[in-house]
Parts: sequence; C-alpha cells; structure tokens
Amino acid sequence: MRIACVQLNIAFGDPKENFRKVEEKVRKAAMLNAEIVVLPEMWNTGYDLTNLEEIADVNGEDTKSLLTRLAKELHIHIIGGSVSTKRGNHFFNTMYVVNNIGEVIAEYDKAHLFKLMDEHLYLEAGTDKNIFTLNDVDMGGVICYDLRFPEWFRTHSLAGAKVIFVPAQWPAGRIDHWKILLQARAIENQCFIVAVNRVGEDLNNSFNGNSMVIAPWGEVLWLGAEEETIGLVEINLDEVDEVRKRIPVFQDRRVDIY
Repeated sequence: MRIACVQLNIAFGDPKENFRKVEEKVRKAAMLNAEIVVLPEMWNTGYDLTNLEEIADVNGEDTKSLLTRLAKELHIHIIGGSVSTKRGNHFFNTMYVVNNIGEVIAEYDKAHLFKLMDEHLYLEAGTDKNIFTLNDVDMGGVICYDLRFPEWFRTHSLAGAKVIFVPAQWPAGRIDHWKILLQARAIENQCFIVAVNRVGEDLNNSFNGNSMVIAPWGEVLWLGAEEETIGLVEINLDEVDEVRKRIPVFQDRRVDIY
C-alpha cells in the first residue's frame, strides 16, 4: 500500500489559501501514484481559534466537497487530516476520511483537547473512536494530542486497526516527545503508524515537521524534514499479522486485573 504524507505550511486564519494549497498538494501526491494521501491537523485555519465563528467550516461542507471531488477524480483515498468545523453553536477539530470513489466513510472529532494551545476554551471534545476500512484493511485515525494517551491507541488496535493515522500540529519545542511516542505506539500496538505534522509558524508556535511512518517493529520507514514535502512510503500490511503472531501481546493481556 503506497501512502503519501503531505507535510505543509498552513496559512494562519486563511481558509481560501489553505484550500488552494491542499488541492495542489493532493494532486501532486496522486501523480506519485499514491493510494492514500494524508494531510495534517487543522489545515483549513490553523490555530486561529478566536476567529472560528467567521472561518470554521460549517458542517464541514467545504472540506467534504473538496476532498470528495479530488478523491473521486484522482481515484485516491484521503485521510483528511483535520479541519476546524462548526456544527450548531459548537466548534470541533474534525477528521474526514474519504475513499477513492468519493464517499465520506468516517468522521472523527478530536477526543483529547490540548489546553496549552487553548483548544478547551473554543472546541468541543469528541466521544467516539475512529475505525474505518480502506482496501479491505481496518484502520484508525486520531489527532495530535491523542498521541499522549496510549489507552486510546490500544482501543483502536483492539478494534482491529492495522494502521493508525495521526495528523498533527506538534510544536518544535516538544518534537522529541513526538518521535518517541509515535515509535512507542507502533511497537506496543504492533501496527503501522502514519503521522503527518505541519511546518512553519503561527502567532505562538513554531512547527518543524518530522512526519513519520513507522512499522510494527518500531522501524522508522520515513522521517520528514523541516520544510514542506510529500513523503511517499510503501508499507507491507502482512507485517502486522506476522508481528502479532510472533509476540502475541493482545492474547497475553491481563484483562482480569486491568
């Protein structure tokens, strides 16, 4: 399975420019013969949270329109990173997953809100896990700060996920945590981790990419640099079953004591 990780800079509070750039990058990824394209977190607005009333995507309609059109035209699956959305009087950090015939097959609101970037002041937390199927493979998707909660990843792997996608806006100052935690999540859940971080700066933070694709043994298959790039990685999904058979941690869990 060929996966393209789109590591990009995000224009703060400028959905029009970000939609233009995302379409350009998705088309470039499709030209690399990617089967799945993965975008970063909150790519439509960045963390311009104080202006969400004006710039958040109402019911995700603009995002879904773009992603379904591109997926159908280019015959690719799209893990839509996440975008700021408005539903009713509430705002969310929402991931959309679109298959290669243009169907939205999953929606996920970020479950763990990051107080250091004021998410809890503006956004509502999600309550449901995110499991979906592409190319007959069960996969999962979480968002950025969710990475610090191993039980959330285990919930998805126990539900069958062989690949877990992690779009993010992870600041440069804690990038070592990002890399270590991603490897740990891959090893402990014996699955592929595909994590896409942004680059660039906003008013309060600097972001330095280091997007990663990690195999079930913890091997780093691709590490992004610190500028905009598209990383194309081919993964062998048979590795998941092989690793889980060799070290059967799922069978050896002590559910009677925890």
